[in-house]
Amino acid sequence: MTKNYFPANENELVDVGGGLTRKVAAYNDNVMCVEVHFEAGTVAARHHHPHEQVTYVMSGKFEFTVGDDTYTVSAGDSLYKKSNIEHGATCIEAGTLLDIFTPHREDFL
Repeated sequence: MTKNYFPANENELVDVGGGLTRKVAAYNDNVMCVEVHFEAGTVAARHHHPHEQVTYVMSGKFEFTVGDDTYTVSAGDSLYKKSNIEHGATCIEAGTLLDIFTPHREDFL
């Protein structure tokens, strides 16, 4: 049975370390929504994964590298990362991202 409602108080904020925390929100087998909080200066090292990913900047300012391109992004901006493309970010001003993955990230559960 598919779960349709994910109350915020039922989702745990996980300390990933190095100034980064995340909270898994709604998900099913095909899609996952994750809230990611960065302290200023936090670096999310370049990495890749088989999931497609959309990132929406809720607040703060970030420098993102996606493949060979680098972007400075802030609230309201968004990025798309195709499957297996190398990407990473540096947080310039503390902020929050909303990441959408397809399929869901089993490693986040």
